[in-house]
Amino acid sequence: MATTEECRTALEKLSDNMQRAEGDVRTAASLDRSVSCRITDLDVTFVGRMAGGRIVVQDTLQGPPPEKAQIRLTMTGDDLVALVAGELNFAKAWGTGRVKLEAGLRDLFQLRKLL
Repeated sequence: MATTEECRTALEKLSDNMQRAEGDVRTAASLDRSVSCRITDLDVTFVGRMAGGRIVVQDTLQGPPPEKAQIRLTMTGDDLVALVAGELNFAKAWGTGRVKLEAGLRDLFQLRKLL
């Protein structure tokens, strides 16, 4: 089982990958939105902001977030680490319910370029 620190490191790596993106992916990464990533098996939520092509984690909370972020991810720590490492396909994980992504319709259309 991935640790909270391994999950934070995976989110930092994802942020670095987004920063280096080009084309349509860069456009999608440049959204300015509040984000949360709930790690179900650790019962923690990383909350922050997606802006300037990066994800900045501002806090780590026990349990679910008190406020609903504009972009919300939910998964296990192992799945987060595997997704960022390229070992788990996002579309398959999303389609089978291993990963949940919630956002407004416009944001979902933009985010599909990232995924």
